[in-house]
Amino acid sequence: MWLALSKGSLLNVTPEELSGAIGAILHELVADGSLNLASEEIPEPKVERPRNRDHGDWATNVAMQLAKKAGTNPRALAQLLTERLTQNPGIASAEIAGPGFINIRLDAASAGELARTILTAGANYGCNTSLAGQNINLEYVSANPTGPVHLGGARWAAVGDSLARIFKASGAQVTREYYFNDHGSQIDNFTRSLLASARGEQTPENGYGGAYIAEIADQVRAIEAQAGHPDPATLEDEQAQEVFRAVGVGLMFDQIKAELSEFRSEFDVFFHEDSLHESGAVDRAIARLRDLGKIDDRDGAVWLRTTEFGDDKDRVLIKSDGQAAYFAGDVAYYLDKRSRGADCAIYLLGADHHGYIGRMMAMCAAFGDQPRVNLQILIGQLVNLVKNGQAVRMSKRAGTVVTLNDLVDAVGVDAARYALARSSMDSMIDIDLDLLASSSNENPVYYVQYAHARTRSVARNAVEHGVSRDAGFDPAQLDTPADNALLGVLAQYPAIVAQAASLREQHRVARYLEQLAGAYHAWYSATRVTPRGDEPVNSGHVARLWLNDAVAQVLANGLGLLGVSAPERM
Repeated sequence: MWLALSKGSLLNVTPEELSGAIGAILHELVADGSLNLASEEIPEPKVERPRNRDHGDWATNVAMQLAKKAGTNPRALAQLLTERLTQNPGIASAEIAGPGFINIRLDAASAGELARTILTAGANYGCNTSLAGQNINLEYVSANPTGPVHLGGARWAAVGDSLARIFKASGAQVTREYYFNDHGSQIDNFTRSLLASARGEQTPENGYGGAYIAEIADQVRAIEAQAGHPDPATLEDEQAQEVFRAVGVGLMFDQIKAELSEFRSEFDVFFHEDSLHESGAVDRAIARLRDLGKIDDRDGAVWLRTTEFGDDKDRVLIKSDGQAAYFAGDVAYYLDKRSRGADCAIYLLGADHHGYIGRMMAMCAAFGDQPRVNLQILIGQLVNLVKNGQAVRMSKRAGTVVTLNDLVDAVGVDAARYALARSSMDSMIDIDLDLLASSSNENPVYYVQYAHARTRSVARNAVEHGVSRDAGFDPAQLDTPADNALLGVLAQYPAIVAQAASLREQHRVARYLEQLAGAYHAWYSATRVTPRGDEPVNSGHVARLWLNDAVAQVLANGLGLLGVSAPERM
């Protein structure tokens, strides 16, 4: 919906408002014959911060986009736009630059109104409707239930949960899902490892070591003893393994769920791979593909012709011995997600799954869906821990694997989540434990959280000096370069959230928060919220308290999207 400009209206500072205003002018120009275009040819004008803030508060290149279609030159179209833009009392100036850019400056009152907008919206500031109507199934972590959540899983827990929050803030319906790989040889190896530990034997070949195996084996024996059952370690191998499988795998599941919950990574669905085979979902998926004409029966096996959709070779679904191939479970699982209403199934996978993308996208296309729309796969790279300049490789409980709990024990949930979420998923990251445990501006999570704590300290100090937002708000008082710079950063937040949702890049929120923290710290050094000495409280102090509190709100909102707390004191 285009926003009409009217005399006496006060244009807000947000890019969405400016975009709507420019769009309304373009439609007016079409309606009065000044612009030779059809209304449906007018795109939503893009409004951005200029790289050089000396050029203005906002800039748009819409005149350059549309001039050729309209049979005119960009500067001539820009002239038509600027003449009408400057009629609005909220705009101080609109100037044409270069081949047809329009640089827009807002008056102080218009720019300052953003503080009121933020505080009125509160926790909803930054929310948008860019993903409204979409039903997203977001699957992440999904590690084998054979040990504690490792560091790679910890990265996905932080990233996946942050993306889920960002998607929801952008209007999507989101299902957070964890896929338990409880069907196959890894569970056999896990139960054999429990049995070996209970009997005091060596870890079997391809088995699992670490103190956690002994802990779970002891718990299984205690549970069985409490139930009046014989010690499973004394049973025949096959019977003993069934007991350790039934009880031990459940204990491991519970431990994984608890670890993730303590990490503030909650799930709506815990889906068990084994259920796909027990429920007949695999057979139903193959039947669907057979009806679509995508299945071949050859060499005694059942094949999906994925080469028709760009895969390097066709894939076996049912092997010649009648057993389902691992890929058959993936096929059934994707169809199950779609049948539960997911418009888009997003998988967060580790770097070792990169070669899996081709067959998954081919499977999606075989069902008649659109690859990279209905099915999206995000690949994450490795995480390395560093302490005292050296790589941290050992875990006390897991033996050779660094776990989520190891990281949390070292630096806490806030620092761990922030460190794992602040980098692009496709980049390998080194996490310096000494840095994350430090109270210095070099520590990014401390830098951002301290900015929020400082806003709360300023607000408490304002109360003591008689500065109150209840005294009213004159946005025109926010007229210094420092005020303008801080308002400019605050105005970017809604676009950052929408962009993070669209690009599936949670790190954009973290990097924005660091930018906002830097702008706030600079503003804090350049301005005052409280009067000096016997100076009376004036409207400028009150206006800057509004701005201070607006920063607090945006920092809290952004940290909330990353699952990180916004402390009142530090």
